[in-house]
Amino acid sequence: MPASQNNIKLLTGNSHVELSHLISEKLNIGLANVTAFQYTNRETAVIVGESVRDEDVYVIQTGCGEQNINDYLMEMMVIMNALRTSSARRITAVIPNFPYARQDKKDRSRAPITAKLIANLLQTAGCNHVITMDLHASQIQGFFRVPVDNLYAEPLVLRYIKEKYNKDDLVIVSPDAGGAKRVASIADKLDVRFALIHKERQRANEVSRMVLVGDVKDNVCILIDDMADTCGTLCKAADILMDNGAQKVIAIVTHGIFSSNAIEKLNLSRLDKIVCTNSMPLADKLQKCPKLEIIDISPILAEAIRRLHHGESVSYLFNNAPS
Repeated sequence: MPASQNNIKLLTGNSHVELSHLISEKLNIGLANVTAFQYTNRETAVIVGESVRDEDVYVIQTGCGEQNINDYLMEMMVIMNALRTSSARRITAVIPNFPYARQDKKDRSRAPITAKLIANLLQTAGCNHVITMDLHASQIQGFFRVPVDNLYAEPLVLRYIKEKYNKDDLVIVSPDAGGAKRVASIADKLDVRFALIHKERQRANEVSRMVLVGDVKDNVCILIDDMADTCGTLCKAADILMDNGAQKVIAIVTHGIFSSNAIEKLNLSRLDKIVCTNSMPLADKLQKCPKLEIIDISPILAEAIRRLHHGESVSYLFNNAPS
């Protein structure tokens, strides 16, 4: 029999407390009393202020922060280890933006597969299950020996596009070849055309040349990507599309990392708008960038937690967006 609702605990680290509160409200379950902090020598310490014995526990922590990503990762592992030694029945890591997801393969000599290392560390810390969203590389699921539910922002993106835009003058665009499959899927479900931008890189985070494949003249172009980091790709893609006669360009991404001077680039770019989910804390970015708009993913994460807790199928969420 599924466990009762009384056996569930929600815990949050310090990376994205706002999202944790939104998930908590959707589930009508308060956040458990846990304190994570650093000593003056920057060692991470955790205090779990209530019993978790034989509980189904969900630790919400996202991979974010130009300076703090490693601190937050360590914080999550210390919390999970504290839960394991406190006899929690099951520990699920809810990680909307999986850290180090771009280091998923040996793409050069002596390169580390850091995403695999993170998977090993999480399992060693006590993780029994992982919930994440729009993994940069789906094979990361295979790095784990425990179940991984990779959720998709696509249902929310589809709903947003249908509500905001007329499909008759719409073109969905992939900013690189790697995202072509994702973009084709969205274009098919919307019954609109899609285009592709082929890019060549000389080094990481630096695009040297971009070529458009497809016709975008007099159309509204929607760029779809899984993450926006320095935003060089999105800004150059917007230039290419506008130079080829696009009416306007909107970018929709799942993970808005916006590191370095990304916000300044977006403000100066030819993008009409950039839409991203709240998988990352973006309150400070919203104040600095009037083009930025947020899609709330807490309903999907909350429903995934509820379904997992009660032993129901999570695959329903792959194509349906809960309200």
